[in-house]
Amino acid sequence: MSLSSAQILVESLEKKSRILDEVIKENEAQELLFKQEELDMEALDASSDRMGQLAEKLELLDEGFEAVYDRIRSELIDNKEAYRTEIKRMQVLIAEITEKVVGINAARMRNKLQAETHFKNSRQKIGRASSKMKVSQNYYNNMNNLNYVESHFYDTKK
Repeated sequence: MSLSSAQILVESLEKKSRILDEVIKENEAQELLFKQEELDMEALDASSDRMGQLAEKLELLDEGFEAVYDRIRSELIDNKEAYRTEIKRMQVLIAEITEKVVGINAARMRNKLQAETHFKNSRQKIGRASSKMKVSQNYYNNMNNLNYVESHFYDTKK
């Protein structure tokens, strides 16, 4: 194995860390959207699309990392001293990534709760508007029928 394979693993972890930083920023942007009085659905949709793209990038990086690691695992284990600096760097990056993932999961849960609250309030507003519309429609129908008097002389038998 060449030194470049170990370096590829380090670079992959560094890219993953940078992408996780972008996810953190996107989570913060979503949190700001949910704090607004009126939810901007277009901005939320665009943000969700960006999060999906970032998740796909992370998945590709994970698959690539695993493929390279599986290929060079025995060499890394057998020659720990030769790859000591790369292994140490990978350990530091993995610790950072784990910390970021925990923070991201907590932020996503908070955003999920805020989203559920926003959507619940929206459903309630729609329900109240629908109820008001039904009441006004019933009132309109009743008032229209108020002056209508059926003919008493009309034969209803057939």
